[in-house]
Amino acid sequence: MTNKLAVIAIGGNSLIIDEKNVTVESQYKAAKETALHIADMIEQGWEVAIGHGNGPQVGFILRRSEIAARVEGMHEVPLDVCGADSQGAIGYALQQNLQNILYQRGIKKKVVTIITQTLVDKADPAFQKPAKPIGGFMTKEEAERRQREQGWSVVEDAGRGWRRVVASPLPKEIVELETVETLLEKGIVTITVGGGGIPVVDPGDGNYEGIAAVVDKDYASSLLAQKINADLFVISTAIEKVAVNFGKPEQKWLDRITLAEAKAYLAEGIHFAKGSMAPKIQAVIWYLENGGKEALITNPENIGRALKGETGTWIVA
Repeated sequence: MTNKLAVIAIGGNSLIIDEKNVTVESQYKAAKETALHIADMIEQGWEVAIGHGNGPQVGFILRRSEIAARVEGMHEVPLDVCGADSQGAIGYALQQNLQNILYQRGIKKKVVTIITQTLVDKADPAFQKPAKPIGGFMTKEEAERRQREQGWSVVEDAGRGWRRVVASPLPKEIVELETVETLLEKGIVTITVGGGGIPVVDPGDGNYEGIAAVVDKDYASSLLAQKINADLFVISTAIEKVAVNFGKPEQKWLDRITLAEAKAYLAEGIHFAKGSMAPKIQAVIWYLENGGKEALITNPENIGRALKGETGTWIVA
C-alpha cells in the first residue's frame, strides 16, 4: 500500500438530518451525503478505514424490541446484538452509497463492512459506575423488577421516569484487526469498529463473550488509527472547527494546535463538553501520543476544503 492511510470517524447523529424524519430512507440519504465527501478523499489518493457512531440507531432498535416484547410477547434483543444489528445496517448504507459513487466516478475500488468486536476489560472502573442511559423510560416498579430479575443498573432520569444505564469502558483490542489490515493492504475501503465495536470480554479461557456496554466510537477509531499506523485521523462531526471559550466574548476558533496545547485545553476542563467534544479531543491526544502524525476535526461537507488547509481544526504532534 503506497497511498496515505486515513481513519475517518463518523458520528451516528450525522445520519439524522431531521429529528422529525428518522426513517431508514432518510438515514440512507444522509449516508450518501457523507459518502460523497469520503469519495473525494479516495479520489485524491487516500486509502480509508471508516468508523462510525450508532447511538440513535441502537436506541431505535432497542425501542422496537421493547414495544414488540410488550405488545406481542416477543423476545427482547440483547444490547450487544443491537450493536451488531446497527453495524450491519449502517455499514450497508455507507457501503452501498460509497460503492455506487466510486463506480460513477470510474474508481475501481471495493468497499466492505466488517462486523467488529472490541475487547474490553471487565475490571474497567466504568463497570462499577454505569452511567450511559439506553432504552426507553420505565416506571419505578418495572425498573426495580428489571434490576432484581435481570441485574440491570437503573437510575431515575430528571423526573421523566427510570432508565437503564450501562458502562462505557475503554477499548483494549480490536478483535478483527488483522482482517482489517489485510483488506486495507489490498486497497479495499473498510468500514469497521461501528459504534465503537461490539463490546466483548475474555472470561479467561480464550473465548469471547458479548457484554452489555457501550464503547465510545471516537476512542475505538483512535485505537484503530494507532494500530494500523494511519497517517491521518479524521473526526467528522457537526461543527466546522473546534472553539475554546465557546459562546463567551473571548471565544476563539482553533485552526491549528499542537498536542501539548490540546492537552492543556482539555486539562482546564472548561472548553470541551464531556458528552461531545471532550472525548474527541481525548481520542486525538491518544492517537498522537502513540505515534500518530496529525488529526483533523471538521464536519463532513468541509473535509475536502480542510484537506487543502482551508478550514477545520488540525491537531499535530
